[in-house]
Amino acid sequence: MGSVEDVSHAIQFFLDEKSHFITGQTLFVCGGITVGLAS
Repeated sequence: MGSVEDVSHAIQFFLDEKSHFITGQTLFVCGGITVGLAS
C-alpha cells in the first residue's frame, strides 16, 4: 500500500508549473499494481 508521501508527490507534480500543459488526465498512484490489468 502506498503512503501519504507517495500521493503527495503526485499532487505536487500537478500543482507545479512544469505540468502546465497537462489537462484532463487521470494519474494512477498505485505502485504499478494496475500495469497488467489492461491485458
